[in-house]
Amino acid sequence: MTITKLGHCCLLIDVDGTRILTDPGLFTTEEQETLEDLDLLLITHEHTDHLHVESLKKVLAKNPNARVVTNTAVGKILRAEGITFDVIEHSQSTSIGSISIDGFGNEHAEIYGEYGRVQNTGFLIADRLFVPGDAFTVPGKPVEILALPVAGPWMKVKEAIDYALAVKSKLAFPVHDGMLTSFGSAHSAPEKFLGEAGIQFIIPKIGQPTEFKP
Repeated sequence: MTITKLGHCCLLIDVDGTRILTDPGLFTTEEQETLEDLDLLLITHEHTDHLHVESLKKVLAKNPNARVVTNTAVGKILRAEGITFDVIEHSQSTSIGSISIDGFGNEHAEIYGEYGRVQNTGFLIADRLFVPGDAFTVPGKPVEILALPVAGPWMKVKEAIDYALAVKSKLAFPVHDGMLTSFGSAHSAPEKFLGEAGIQFIIPKIGQPTEFKP
């Protein structure tokens, strides 16, 4: 599995030649709109930093055979735009070729009361990589690689560290940091404390593939 972080929560994942894109949002429009040969797009929730509809249309124009998988709430938005999709939610599964996609969780983490509280579905890809979206969902399966949210209006760095410790992945790397002008403790604190707990914390370079061997 090769993972290229395009920025924020937009990841290009290659599993034995199958190309998967996650959360094509507003922070990565330029990067995602150049991609070709995509097989699958996964969208965790409807907030614009994870789903930029106009950019998604451009991605799909270049990748007309790509399948879109998301939840019911996002599906309503896509249906209104004439975009075809499949629904996968908590405790549901699908596959693309031999690659499994499992859904976990149903709700965005709290920002303030019900503000911003939308449906959120995390995806476990190929029984290895977990992409949680904006939630602290601990999936009911072992996780080897965690795309760890490290910043945002719905979380503190302490919660990021505690979440990774609860998931107990072997590896983690930071996501949901596209709004930061300086990464600071959002990267350094997880690197320190997760490392002490035996979880390898990797900081990928934007746009450069990182290979994760089994």
